[in-house]
Amino acid sequence: LDPVQVGSFYPSHKEDRILIRLDEVPRTLIDGLISIEDRDFYHHYGVSVKSILRALWTNLKAGGVVQGGSTLTQQLIKNFYLTSERSLWRKVKEAMMALIIEFHFEKDEILEAYLNEVFLGQDGERSINGFGMASIFYFNKPLIELKPHQTALLVGLVKGPSYYDPRRHPDRAVKRRNLVLDEMHRLGFLPDQQRQMAKRFGVDISPTKQVKSARFPAFLDLVKRQLSRDYKDEDLRSEGLNIFSTLDYTIQTRAENLFKKKLETLNRQYGIEKGKLQGAMVITRREGGEIVAVIGDRNPSYNGFNRALDAIRPIGSLVKPAVYLTALSQPSKYTLTTLIDDKAISLKQQSGALWKPNNYDKVEHGSVPLHEALAHSYNLATVRLGLDLKVPNVKRTLEDLGVKRPIKPYPSLLLGALPLAPIEVAQMYQTLAGEGFFTHLRAIQSVTSNDHTALQRYALRVRQVASPEAVFLVNTGLQEVMTKGTGRSAYRQMSVNYKLAGKTGTTDDLRDSWFAGFSGDYLAVVWLGRDDNKPSKLTGANGALQVWSSVMKAISKDSVQLTKPDNIEYEWVDPMGYRANEFCVNAVQYPYITGSAPTEYSPCIGTMERTLERAGNWFESIIKGR
Repeated sequence: LDPVQVGSFYPSHKEDRILIRLDEVPRTLIDGLISIEDRDFYHHYGVSVKSILRALWTNLKAGGVVQGGSTLTQQLIKNFYLTSERSLWRKVKEAMMALIIEFHFEKDEILEAYLNEVFLGQDGERSINGFGMASIFYFNKPLIELKPHQTALLVGLVKGPSYYDPRRHPDRAVKRRNLVLDEMHRLGFLPDQQRQMAKRFGVDISPTKQVKSARFPAFLDLVKRQLSRDYKDEDLRSEGLNIFSTLDYTIQTRAENLFKKKLETLNRQYGIEKGKLQGAMVITRREGGEIVAVIGDRNPSYNGFNRALDAIRPIGSLVKPAVYLTALSQPSKYTLTTLIDDKAISLKQQSGALWKPNNYDKVEHGSVPLHEALAHSYNLATVRLGLDLKVPNVKRTLEDLGVKRPIKPYPSLLLGALPLAPIEVAQMYQTLAGEGFFTHLRAIQSVTSNDHTALQRYALRVRQVASPEAVFLVNTGLQEVMTKGTGRSAYRQMSVNYKLAGKTGTTDDLRDSWFAGFSGDYLAVVWLGRDDNKPSKLTGANGALQVWSSVMKAISKDSVQLTKPDNIEYEWVDPMGYRANEFCVNAVQYPYITGSAPTEYSPCIGTMERTLERAGNWFESIIKGR
């Protein structure tokens, strides 16, 4: 399938064009242009005396300047260098410059430049320049595919793109087109039968404008920023480069519709001031890190502040997987079932003030297994764990996961005092979804020149930055977030048999609502909040997660299937983290890095069972050692 064009970058003077070569232009267009605009093009030296005399006579009769005698070369000069002022002095300069151009360039070079430069329409603030762009704008076809009645219509626009606009003035456009066809026939360029056949058509244009400056403005903004690392801005705007992006048209469109609809629902449901709830979303392929959709505003088609890239907000509990990954990277000390204290704590800050974090429910939960503290997002347990690990170590883990922004290693970091944009959160969680392997998020696949020569490919580059075993344990915990913890409301919209992994995030006074999570095929990050930084009334669970779930339900087809590393083994444990078996009440299987499983037995296992299990383990070790 041919790729879908979703936008273009055009210069600051707002001229948009698709550069074409002369051999890509239908002969009927060239013949029509010469017939109606400059029949002596291949015979003059930049200025046509016949045309000037004809225009002079017409202007004398009218008592003013009403007609020009400009050649195509003169028109090109005017478009490139001069103003649209009608005066004798401007005409003299135009003629002199045309003679110079004709001396230095071949006729076909001048014609090709004209075909790419001429103004042929207006689309809002953007001007449509050149026949290549005009063909797409009016017919949604490459120029080479146009038929004679279509090329003649484009040629007719040269005299006045607004006056002969086929969408607003179809009768005028057809009349002008027919004049072009008649001139082509009179000069021998078009047989009468073809002329009559071409005249039978109406305007025959696309019903809507096919080229839009910003169909997906947030995504195009990201593409431009990633391109700026390798290309000058002027090259992007003037060299006719073809950019092949990673955007998935279907996913982007579905995500936009659902995102907008869900924000309107939340706005009403929680009594938020109309139009004040804002948001952003980034969706990537779980494997490969290709960005398939970006939304930067509650109105996704709005081309303005791009919150997906520029809304730098505290991430709250989205930081917690980094804390738990730091711990689980030390299997001799921490496992998913290690008990940690969820009890009140106060810390003296540099200012002398006391920092007293609280759980969201304002309750202390005592000694809890590490996996439970993560699933239920217990703040007190996380702070105590992070302090034991040392905050600079957590900072290093965040950097390994892909956070490039400067990180202050204060205790408040453990609860998300780390401002990031949604795209940066997506990069961090992409490493978790990638099972410990980092890859730069990419919005671009490749770049080709105007003649389709490959210039650059943005290949997938992967490096391991975290222990796959430790990441496997964290992702197991993130799955529990969804089944038993703060993310469980996702299953109101999605099947309970569908495995997901993710984490909610909420900041102080409900200012920011976050969710980051992944299925088997896609990862998505959602932020909701207000631009004025007032409370949004939304937690991560009742806000961002609801948007995430509605979109993922529509686009995802694969359940999470974690790849189990070889040195991960599952063991039965009781609620207190003691070794158990499948017959013990409330016993659950959890994964452990080899050698880190609990050795102390649960009271539910009798002495005989323990002896037999130890003997079995001893025998198994003998077999493996042989």
